[in-house]
Amino acid sequence: NYESCKVLEYLTKLTNLVGTSNADFPSGDPGMYQLDVTLRRGQNLAARDRGGTSDPYVKFKLGGKEVFRSKTIHKNLNPVWEEKACILIDNPREPLYIKVFDYDFGLQDDFIGSAFLDLTSLELNRQTDVTLSLKDPRYPDHDLGSILLSVLLAPREEQREVTMLMRKSWKRSSKVTFSMWSSACVFISLKFQTQSLRLSDLHRKSQLWRGIVSVTLIEGRELKAMDANGLSDPYVKFRLGHQKYKSKIVPKTLNPQWREQFDFHLYEERGGIIDITVWDKDVGKKDDFIGRCQVDLSTLSREQTHKLEMPLEEGEGYLVLLVALTASAAVTISDLSVNSLEDQKEREEILKRYSPMMMFHDMKDVGFLQVKVIRAEALMAADVTGKSDPFCVVELNNDRLLTHTVYKNLNPEWNKIFTFNIKDIHSVLEVTVYDEDRDRSADFLGKVAIPLLSIQNGEQKAYVLKNKQLTGPTKGVIYLEIDVIFNAVKASIRTLMPKEQKYIEEEDRLSKQLLLRNFIRMKRCIMVLINAACYISSCFDWDSPPRSLAAFLLFLFAVWNFELYMIPLALLLLLAWNYFLIVSGKDNRQHDTVVEDMLEDEEEEDDRDDKESEKKGFMTRLYAIQEVCVTVQNILDEVASFGERIKNTFNWTVPFLSWLAIVALSVFTIILYFIPLRYIVLVWGINKFTKKLRSPYAIDNNELLDFLSRVPSDVQVVCILFKVSLW
Repeated sequence: NYESCKVLEYLTKLTNLVGTSNADFPSGDPGMYQLDVTLRRGQNLAARDRGGTSDPYVKFKLGGKEVFRSKTIHKNLNPVWEEKACILIDNPREPLYIKVFDYDFGLQDDFIGSAFLDLTSLELNRQTDVTLSLKDPRYPDHDLGSILLSVLLAPREEQREVTMLMRKSWKRSSKVTFSMWSSACVFISLKFQTQSLRLSDLHRKSQLWRGIVSVTLIEGRELKAMDANGLSDPYVKFRLGHQKYKSKIVPKTLNPQWREQFDFHLYEERGGIIDITVWDKDVGKKDDFIGRCQVDLSTLSREQTHKLEMPLEEGEGYLVLLVALTASAAVTISDLSVNSLEDQKEREEILKRYSPMMMFHDMKDVGFLQVKVIRAEALMAADVTGKSDPFCVVELNNDRLLTHTVYKNLNPEWNKIFTFNIKDIHSVLEVTVYDEDRDRSADFLGKVAIPLLSIQNGEQKAYVLKNKQLTGPTKGVIYLEIDVIFNAVKASIRTLMPKEQKYIEEEDRLSKQLLLRNFIRMKRCIMVLINAACYISSCFDWDSPPRSLAAFLLFLFAVWNFELYMIPLALLLLLAWNYFLIVSGKDNRQHDTVVEDMLEDEEEEDDRDDKESEKKGFMTRLYAIQEVCVTVQNILDEVASFGERIKNTFNWTVPFLSWLAIVALSVFTIILYFIPLRYIVLVWGINKFTKKLRSPYAIDNNELLDFLSRVPSDVQVVCILFKVSLW
């Protein structure tokens, strides 16, 4: 009958999909095909480094999204990768975009060339070897080498099961009723919906990290001497995917002791490879390469610490590492309909998890953060059409999640919920809006930075987007609703532990305005000490007899009755006095307009630098001078920040930290009052002398410096708008 003929026609078309012909590709069914690509090797790639070589790696992009990235092959123009990738294809008419880069640590990677693979030219279910010539649109005549691939395009296995099932059903019966036709359609629809959901889950999982890789760099042994004095100044660079770290420099040694820890996020369930290179620091010229090694994470068991002695390739010596893989489910992303805190049962579980009763349950996480990214309004137009393709990046320390892209819209609505586990309550939540660009990196539209301690739970607020340096507003606002739940005791203990280090994002650059700003900040801190010394000197000189007499009597009383506990007691009184001034409304602190003016000048200079960056600057020929200036600039910044952090502790800039200082000073006052100093010094000395014996691989830290690292400097106060909210 007619219905039977239609079913036969439909099934015939469907079964042809598993054949070898590619004449007719469906254009819209999601998850219809699977592309298996083997990246074989490169041939005669273009040299991008000074030594006439390159450090090439390859990216695959589909629909403007990166779907694969290869490992880096160092110093080779004919690299051999032999890496496999499995890619789900939504639309086989969309080509696979292949880009090759030269890796430069800490700098922007150099573009080598790109090519397109036309998927419609491939035969289904047949492996094909493909050679693609690399091109650069700016220099179309240049020979940039080629990339060799093996590709196999095939329908998904679920689709084959549907087809084979229907073939067998057709052979068993020559009569097909309309109800069978309906059942077949429903079955096919369910299969394709499952594929579509799996595809969306796969794209979503690519944003989330599957675990944490903790790497402790212990020491180096018998490294190669690179300097004329028979020694080296070694440091180590780590890279796992996009994540980069750099160790401190240990001067004049072949057996350096680092004892530094770095945490990487593991995005791939099968593991990954950590590239490790060792360098000798040289002032005024390019650093010398000492050696390299790799750690294959897929060979290491989880939830266990591995001590590795890695011999250096292309060099001499060993590196001693401790590597631990920890599974984690710390971050999630969902729609607004899935709200953990609105579900009373889930909210109670979260509150219980971070209650004082669970204080010592898990010291890694001190709290829970939920961020609702609702919408943005009046964004900057980044396209020639006067529109943008905005998406949002939410970052907390090294946790990074993305929303979907809203195309051709200056008032996008995302309506997404992000959740994070908080490891440091003093962290700053960063929300950045970008414009998606298929052919190049995303364009920056705006950014906000919100300290977790300044968040008011459950309040939907509009935040004005700022520039990259957070020194001034840009166009547009973003609407967020944020909730923070944390354990104050665990957060206080975590404050005295080393601060989590962020990934290395960009190299320090020389800035005249930044150098001047740090010099002025340093001068202001020194002037405070000079003015205090002048005041004391004036008391000695009896410039004001009443004041000098009062100072003299106070000096006699203090020296005659001095006890050590009076030092923290005096600091405690200073904190209490400033607190009283703030509560009573008598605080006469003025807004720091000097720092704001300097930041505005620096922003203008950044704009000029961006315009001139396309031109060749003379700074490349003055590399040594630049490095020295950058070092001086950073030293000034560190010293000025240290003094400002001490001042801001007593000024109640961050009330949580000031309260914590009050508790600590009170405890110290009581201890010093009741316990003789000799016993305290004895306990401290025994602890210091036996620390390495009790824990050989312990990482040295100073609790006071770790505490001060959480206190914002004056620049951070102005940029991130820390607000005093007294409890």
